[in-house]
Amino acid sequence: MLGLLTGSTLVADAQTVTLDYFFNRETHKDKQGKEVRFHYLWGEQAMSGFSILGHVFKKQGFKLDSLETAPTQANLKGSDVYLIVDPDRPKENPKPNYIGAEHIAAISAWVKQGGVLVMFANDSANVELPHFNKLANVFGMHFTNEMQNHVIDDAHFEDGSIVIKNNPVFKTAKKIFMKDVCSIDTKNGAKPVLKNAAGATVIASAKFGKGNVIAIADPWLYDEYVNGRLPKEMGFENDKAAYDLVLWLKSLVKK
Repeated sequence: MLGLLTGSTLVADAQTVTLDYFFNRETHKDKQGKEVRFHYLWGEQAMSGFSILGHVFKKQGFKLDSLETAPTQANLKGSDVYLIVDPDRPKENPKPNYIGAEHIAAISAWVKQGGVLVMFANDSANVELPHFNKLANVFGMHFTNEMQNHVIDDAHFEDGSIVIKNNPVFKTAKKIFMKDVCSIDTKNGAKPVLKNAAGATVIASAKFGKGNVIAIADPWLYDEYVNGRLPKEMGFENDKAAYDLVLWLKSLVKK
């Protein structure tokens, strides 16, 4: 990869973060009645997009990319970080692309060679967990059917809060919002990174070969919960958490 010139700063060999557009492929009709992609897209500035998280990655020198087709060792080769977010069920996509054995083989081989995989799940009613867990289980992690941090409505934001103290990853964010998430079981060397007040793991990580895998219990950092929709007087710092997460991922990328 060629160096990128940002202002007066030369960033050599920019790292690439690739967002999956294959396992999550939701569409809806726009005002003209045309079917269009939406939900967790880099360029999507609606509440459901990842535009703000993408901006954080870019500020840290990352190049944004997306993968419209099934992952293979060949098409993952140029990626340093690969994000898979909220794989589809038939409710979201009449013909979902499920994670299969060939995808697991390609992704795990890529991680073993130094890739950083980030798996964003959701509560079990809103994500396809059975196939997603076949991938997670390779790395000693398992997304459960148990919902955590249930928030009934906007009058109960505090029910989605997690207070952070002395965390090696989240060094600047002290209080975050994670609503209606699953919990994560860990074994075989996988470790909790963040737990909620009930003691359930909501972020976990595992070393795998030369690479790393991060499991997160919710899509969490989409624009709705990073851009100020959260009540400021409640002290939520999801914007800082996005920064902390990206810095961590950057530190894990093979040198």
